[in-house]
Amino acid sequence: MGRENISIEIDNDSGFCFGVVTAIRKAEEELEKSGRLYCLGDIVHNSDEVSRLCDKGLITITHDEMSQLRNVKVLLRAHGEPPATYEMAKRNNIEIIDATCPVVLQLQRRIKQTFDTERPLPQIVIYGKIGHAEVNGLVGQTDGKAIVVEGIEDLDKIDFSKDISLYSQTTKSLIGFAQIVEEINRRIKPGTTFKHHDTICRQVSHRVGQLRNFAAAHQLVLFVSGTKSSNGHILFGQCHEVNSNTHHISNEKEINPEWVKDVTSIGICGATSTPRWLMERVKDRIQNIIDNEEDE
Repeated sequence: MGRENISIEIDNDSGFCFGVVTAIRKAEEELEKSGRLYCLGDIVHNSDEVSRLCDKGLITITHDEMSQLRNVKVLLRAHGEPPATYEMAKRNNIEIIDATCPVVLQLQRRIKQTFDTERPLPQIVIYGKIGHAEVNGLVGQTDGKAIVVEGIEDLDKIDFSKDISLYSQTTKSLIGFAQIVEEINRRIKPGTTFKHHDTICRQVSHRVGQLRNFAAAHQLVLFVSGTKSSNGHILFGQCHEVNSNTHHISNEKEINPEWVKDVTSIGICGATSTPRWLMERVKDRIQNIIDNEEDE
C-alpha cells in the first residue's frame, strides 16, 4: 500500500539569483546566433547546468586557454574578473560579453576607488573565500595588495596599528561579517581609522531566514546544488542546522529511496546556482519512487 497525502514542495525562493539569470540569458542569446561561445570558468557552479549549455555550444576555458585565443567572443560570468583579464582580451582582439553581476561590479568599483584615491592608503581587507573567482576579481582591483580573510582566525594577517578598510565578498554571511567587524574593533590600536563596508548581496543573505523556515516545515529536505558552490555549502548548513534530516545532492540520481520512506512532507530547495529545472527533476524522481512503492 502506498502513502496518501504526501506533500512534495519546491521552495519558490530557491534557484538562480538575478546575476546568474542574466549570465545564462546572455550565453543563450549568443549561442542561438552563432552556436559557439567561450566562457571564462564555469558559468555557474552547477555541473548539470554547465553540461546543458555545453550541449548548446558553450566552451568553458581557463585564463591560460584564453591567453591563446584570438578574434573570438568570451563571456565573463557573474563573479567578475580583475582588470588583467580585460587587458588580455584587448591584446588578443577578444570581444568580451560581460555578465558581471551589477552588485559585484559596484563592489569592484568601490574597492578600486579606495585603492586609487585614499591617501595614506589603508589596508584593504576582503572577507571572502581565498581563491574564489569573485574574490580574485576584487583583489585584482588593488594590484594584488588586498588582504583576504576567511574568518577571525585569519585576522593576524592585518597590522592593527595601520588604517583598515574592510569589504566583503557579496555572498558571505552577514553574521560572519559582523563577527569580523567586532573583532577588528576589539584589536585596533588607538588613533587608527577602521572603515567597514557591508557589501553583502541581500538577495543572497535574505535567503538564509527563508530557507531555515522552509527546512523546518518539512520532515525531509533535499538540498540541491553543485559541489563547487560556496553559496550552496553555506545554505545547506543552514538547512541542516534546523532540520537534521536534510541531504545535500547534486541531482536526482543521488536520491536514496530509503530517505523517502515513512515521510509525508518533503521539501526541495537549492543554492543561487541551482536551476529550477534540476529541482523539478528531483521532484519527479521522488514521485517516481513513491509511485513504485504503491505498485509493490
